[in-house]
Amino acid sequence: MTRSRGSTDMSCFGGDSNFCPECGNVLPLPGIPDTVRCPRCSFSIPVAEFSGQEIRSTVIFNPVEQSSLSLEDEDDSELMGPVIDRRCSRCNKEGMVYHTRQMRSADEGQTVFFTCIHCRHQEKEDS
Repeated sequence: MTRSRGSTDMSCFGGDSNFCPECGNVLPLPGIPDTVRCPRCSFSIPVAEFSGQEIRSTVIFNPVEQSSLSLEDEDDSELMGPVIDRRCSRCNKEGMVYHTRQMRSADEGQTVFFTCIHCRHQEKEDS
């Protein structure tokens, strides 16, 4: 289905021109073809309708020391893994390492174990 962006008949989604008005999927950036086609549904729109629009994106990376632990803690296996933004209930600081295990029967959720990277306090959460 080819339709003008200004058309509102039978459109489920509206608003930002970066999204498909039919299914809400992110539209690919305009390129060399004459139309931008939604990869999820049959919606397409002429590239000319994007004329004059400026598209910007920003990628912000977490500092290395916040996203993983340094190699000096290599001998401590409980502190290996991804560091998440979770506040420790004992020292009240941000940053805990987690891992998951299937502790109960297979039809129940897994158990998530958290370890504080500052005081090594451990917490568990059944999901």
